Amino acid sequence: MRSKQIEELKRSLRISEIQHETLVGILLGDAHLERRPGGNIFRVKVEQSAAHADYVNHLYELFKEWVRTPPRERIVQSSTGSKSTNLTFQTYSHAAFRFYAQQFYKGRHKSIPKLLHRWLTPRALAYWYMDDGSLKSKDSKTVILNTQGYDAQSIAIAIRTLETKFKLICKERHQKDGVQIYISGRSYEQFQALVEPFILPSFLYKVPRRRKT
Repeated sequence: MRSKQIEELKRSLRISEIQHETLVGILLGDAHLERRPGGNIFRVKVEQSAAHADYVNHLYELFKEWVRTPPRERIVQSSTGSKSTNLTFQTYSHAAFRFYAQQFYKGRHKSIPKLLHRWLTPRALAYWYMDDGSLKSKDSKTVILNTQGYDAQSIAIAIRTLETKFKLICKERHQKDGVQIYISGRSYEQFQALVEPFILPSFLYKVPRRRKT
């Protein structure tokens, strides 16, 4: 597609309600925004392990009109020299993403918006969980959200939102690399009811219907 056609396409793009809720969820997780050099417009970058190809392809389909190139593989080398494969794609740089940059970033560091309670819907929570959450173990009802990259204020905002908006029982769990959010097993059925309608089939193992206590 020629650059003029791309610019015409970009002018026609609008973020849908489903795309908005999904963006809130994945930005709380591993997705991030990149600023175009010399400008004040941004693009969304998604990158996950190749083991989550279904999820990456699903996100690509949700944002397909915003993306020029389908997901591609990227080889990642760890500090120990081992290699793994990720799948990644990015959107066009667009002014529509400036709002999310203003809400989710303090300078170059990602943060959780003070007004999260306005935007965290069950769909957004489901994508946050798929993107960067898990059960504590196969025998536990405790849900973990991996928030280690956030500062204390951000985590406090997230916990307050989960508790007040969805009535979930939450606490901090301190790890060597930061703080996780624990959603108590006593809230599991409530959490399950919120997110299950939006969980992809490949992630249903994260919300089993019958759990051990």
